[in-house]
Amino acid sequence: MTQKTLTASVSARLAARARWSPLEILFWLAVLASVFFLPNRHLILTETAILGLFALSLDLILGYAGIISLGHAAFFGAGAYAAGLLAKYEIITEPVLALFAAGAVAMALGFVTSFLVLRGSDLTRLMVTLGVALVLREIANKFGSITGGADGLQGITIAPIFGLFRFDLFGHTAYIYSLIVLFLLFLLARRIVNSPFGLSLQSVKGNALRASAIGIAVNWRLVAIYTVAAGYAGVAGALLTQTTAFTSLDVLAFDRSADVMLVLIIGGTGYLYGGLIGAVAFKLMQDWLANITPQYWQFWIGALLVVIVVVGRDRIANWIAPIRRLFETMGRARRKDRLTAAPSKGS
Repeated sequence: MTQKTLTASVSARLAARARWSPLEILFWLAVLASVFFLPNRHLILTETAILGLFALSLDLILGYAGIISLGHAAFFGAGAYAAGLLAKYEIITEPVLALFAAGAVAMALGFVTSFLVLRGSDLTRLMVTLGVALVLREIANKFGSITGGADGLQGITIAPIFGLFRFDLFGHTAYIYSLIVLFLLFLLARRIVNSPFGLSLQSVKGNALRASAIGIAVNWRLVAIYTVAAGYAGVAGALLTQTTAFTSLDVLAFDRSADVMLVLIIGGTGYLYGGLIGAVAFKLMQDWLANITPQYWQFWIGALLVVIVVVGRDRIANWIAPIRRLFETMGRARRKDRLTAAPSKGS
């Protein structure tokens, strides 16, 4: 096989991987429908969208690069405080620009700390990421004159988006705003993981030594994806601050990192939608169980995790396999019809 043929084969395979499946289209249509058919649930749906974006950021490093983190809240909190401080002191009043700035702050933090994460095994990474989050939380608590300390950063006023769309008490603007940001960043993440860079990340995850032997710059790829994931988490934290006009030490707490890890366990890793589906399932269970047993809702979510471990994710996936195969068949038939129709148009 010549170099040209190999390149064409790889390009065709990447293009096939990047095609939208009917299930993906159906998922986003359902998300869009929630804007119109669930107006009374926009507040909790906003939290779900933010949690989904946060989980997506963790999936980029865990599902595609194999980097385990128990301190991903460090970047979430950095973005949250950055957005809050920018708005409170009127440094950047436009929410969209502040969102980019908060993401850049989190990316800078991710880049600096990525070199610590690269050292050692998975256990070392767990301890280092957890340590970074705990250190940041203590710094935020120490400098209470800036961050508000245990009382939280108060007095935040978020300006209307583009000067036109003001945040309301019912969460309508916040939900649409969060959904747009989530969708755009999802498109970017989808492009990243379906690119040659994304394929190289999966090879690094599978066997870093072999990937290095064939010429892949393992460390720099891990630094790059860790930095990007930190930016995603920072944007999620900034969204939380902007949609609630408040932030506190809770955004840097261990519970925040544990919750997002829990979301990925529920939804699955390595296919982007795991974080989104897991966030929806987690929030629905939390809301439902908190209404039934306010004191013990965490127990029942823990019981669900036990079921997932005992039964096995593969066996659970087999229960919905017929539906998935149906949509895959529909997608292949649609592509086949498109290919057969192309020559007739040319003639």
